[in-house]
Amino acid sequence: MLNIIFRTVIIFTALLVLMRLLGKRQMGELELSELVVSILVADVASIPLQDAHLPLWTGLLPTVVLVALEALVSWATMRSVRLRNFLCGRPCFLIVNGVIQQDAMRRTRFTMDELAEELRSQNVTDIAAVRYGVLETDGSLNVILRPDQRPVTAGLLGITAEDDGYATILIQDGVVMRRNLQLHGKDEAWLLREAKRRGCQSLQEVYTLILYENGKIFFAKKDAKP
Repeated sequence: MLNIIFRTVIIFTALLVLMRLLGKRQMGELELSELVVSILVADVASIPLQDAHLPLWTGLLPTVVLVALEALVSWATMRSVRLRNFLCGRPCFLIVNGVIQQDAMRRTRFTMDELAEELRSQNVTDIAAVRYGVLETDGSLNVILRPDQRPVTAGLLGITAEDDGYATILIQDGVVMRRNLQLHGKDEAWLLREAKRRGCQSLQEVYTLILYENGKIFFAKKDAKP
């Protein structure tokens, strides 16, 4: 029993480290090669967990090789446009000037139900209002509205909008983020004063406190326990 637990912890830790080395882009979206590696890693890494008599390297070594191959493919696609187009594909226009490109829909096997769902997720209900609907290489649909349908911005109205700046979490569920606190040149005494000003007697009563660059504070007190 302990042997199985130990092997599981080792495999889990190794996978965490290896997948972290792939970078944030791979964790955020999967291209073809990344999807293949993810499927194979999940299968290969489970081999020494299913049979306790097999050495750990039977799962770790293939996993390392797969991650190395993915890193090599990622590097190669950055260097070669042809290889990138072959493995990752190209963006495809599904809507142009409010007109559905039916050939592109059939070629990408994108149904009207899927198109309508993607449009609704971006608060678009009128296809005629869409200038371009682009199916990206990761499968997401980017929608660019016609100029007269785009939301009005402060810049278009000639208004100078207030910029709160970057938001930094200083308290999270009663825990002080000390590094963030130091970055803003604040201390816990300042935090406690701000908490008391908003009805809390201790920092543990604060659910979150967020400080913006312009000095604005977002505060939320913990809900009372039933």
